[in-house]
Amino acid sequence: MTTVRDATFDVLRRYGLTTIFGNPGSTEVTLLTGLPDDLRFVLALHEGSVVGMATGWAIGHEAPALAVLHTTAGLGNAVGAIATARVNRVPLVILVGQQDRRHLALEPFLTGHLSGLAGDYPVRVDQPVRAQDVPGAVARAFHEATTFRGPALVVVPMDDWEAPFSEETVAAPARMVRPAGISDDDLAPLVELLSEARSPAIVAGAGAGWDALVPLAERLGCPVFQESFGGRAGFPQDHPQYAGVLPAGRARLREALAGHDVVLAVGAPVFRQYPYAPGPLVAPGTSVAVITDDPAEAHRSPADLAYLASPSAACARLAALLPSSSPAAGRAPAPDIPELPPEGRPLRAAHVLRELALRLPADTVLIEETPSSRPDLHRLVPARNPLGFLSAAMGGLGFAVPAAVGLRMALPDRPVVAVVGDGSALYGLHALWSATHYRVGALFVVLSNGRYAIMDRLADKQGGKAPWPPFTEVDMGGLARSLGCPARRVDSYDELTAALDEVLPSLASREEPLLLDVTVTVDPDFQP
Repeated sequence: MTTVRDATFDVLRRYGLTTIFGNPGSTEVTLLTGLPDDLRFVLALHEGSVVGMATGWAIGHEAPALAVLHTTAGLGNAVGAIATARVNRVPLVILVGQQDRRHLALEPFLTGHLSGLAGDYPVRVDQPVRAQDVPGAVARAFHEATTFRGPALVVVPMDDWEAPFSEETVAAPARMVRPAGISDDDLAPLVELLSEARSPAIVAGAGAGWDALVPLAERLGCPVFQESFGGRAGFPQDHPQYAGVLPAGRARLREALAGHDVVLAVGAPVFRQYPYAPGPLVAPGTSVAVITDDPAEAHRSPADLAYLASPSAACARLAALLPSSSPAAGRAPAPDIPELPPEGRPLRAAHVLRELALRLPADTVLIEETPSSRPDLHRLVPARNPLGFLSAAMGGLGFAVPAAVGLRMALPDRPVVAVVGDGSALYGLHALWSATHYRVGALFVVLSNGRYAIMDRLADKQGGKAPWPPFTEVDMGGLARSLGCPARRVDSYDELTAALDEVLPSLASREEPLLLDVTVTVDPDFQP
């Protein structure tokens, strides 16, 4: 007899969802026990790491990844990671376990009120009416996750997996084709706007495609800014036309874009900010256009002209249609390289990032989660490939460590480095066990200052005393070793350079993770 479980496994195979990230619970035992040999189960020790690792895997493969969560507890633990996946626009298929359908009405132990638990962050939440509808719901979740680039949830009661499935209809297409072309007629208004611009500029976001955006920028000869708080680099940051990260406050944003009569945002909203400030986003007389394939991003952008289309396809045609211009010169200042710390003086984050930048291979996948050091990282470590900078665009902590594990699993021949603050690392440290167990040779560089430095500085700006204490007692290396992950303490410049010189040349082939616990002092000039 063919069961719902058998039919669902066929769906997973069809769409390449054969690696299952999970932390098992009793409501998933009927699904997971006795998996076929062609399906791989990857254990994480916390559901935040389950979804974080799946997120990294999906980014690396550029396709949806599969996660399994345990009813209310599992989904609840994973909500923050689900929110990060949505804001980072990463497609996930998430199966959520539920109590036995036959007595759900009595709300037995482990019954989940699941439909709204993750809020609006899933692109779809499906609770199939019949057990036989589960395979189709999983197939549809794959399509929804792909189309809307976010997590799609399917809630499955535990007895559904053993239900018979014979001569049933799978309510989803076996194959979905998404044409990405855009006509020259549709682009005509934007061609006219850019052709007449005296001084255009581009703002590149996480959704911009490098291969098409670079020729367009070179055709226009204009500076290219990176969106603020973006989930990934939208443009090569070692390119002569790269102009740096846009400020997140309105006054400085207007100043940065002053003198540009047309600003084109590609794969980015108009414009992402952090602290509220009154006033317009751009100076009067500046026209703003946006190209994005995210409907919500397009609909909320206060632009003069918006295109809901593939950024890569639109940029490729624009580059062919526009006249050539002289390249911009001198837009990106050379980074201010920090001096080496005097003998016996503590390292600053900038010293660590400088030494990393000098040694990182060009194809390194770099994941960032160090809020108090992010400006230094942007300044000192340019992204030289589309995965050369990745971050949690939602702003919550707990992304970098598990995402690095998932990315290295997806890209086993690429060097993967996570640069993480110690406060941030504590939110996703469970993933180090998975890295060790599955021989995932990522490097975790933890900048340890024993405090939430960015929060301390925000409290200073607010003019009051912060009620939270430092946590200098935490031993990051000890925690890593307790999870089976090798760790090394770094307290000086010589120890830092020796460790990096030893590890980085062979990082692409490394099979054992390593955590460098680097003691740093807070930069007194840092301003959030």
